[in-house]
Amino acid sequence: MSNTLWTRRDPFAEFDALVRNAFSPVATSRPAGFTPAAEVLRDGDDAVVRLELPGVDAENDVAVEVDGGRLTVRGERRDERAEQRDGRSLREVRYGAFRRSFGLPAHVTSEAVSATYDAGVLSVRVAGAYAGREARRIPVTAGAAATPVAAVEAAPEDRAA
Repeated sequence: MSNTLWTRRDPFAEFDALVRNAFSPVATSRPAGFTPAAEVLRDGDDAVVRLELPGVDAENDVAVEVDGGRLTVRGERRDERAEQRDGRSLREVRYGAFRRSFGLPAHVTSEAVSATYDAGVLSVRVAGAYAGREARRIPVTAGAAATPVAAVEAAPEDRAA
């Protein structure tokens, strides 16, 4: 006689775990290290990207670049604190490299980008990012059906002739 222990498997729980592991934000979009909070604001025709970088030496440890239609802010945060109190020593070290990237309109060049750092916030202004971008209303007509794509393309036997 066999001493086999039968357990009931839940295939849906196994599938759920598989999907969660494959598509979890930690595995796909969160690099190790420090990820600064960011917001993109509209100021007239300009776009302003603000990143929270407290305790960062912006002039030495932060790079702002425009390449291939992308605005990239990268750098490294190094923060050390030492404290002596009641004969005890406390030392904290926080560090981490970071990189944030934002898509730019095709007409924006690196000359249109400027950056300032104040009170722990890096502000990157993209001049003219929204210039000439107005919504265009498309008229909707009633009654006439749209021509199907298949009817517009030539049939395969017509192309061979």
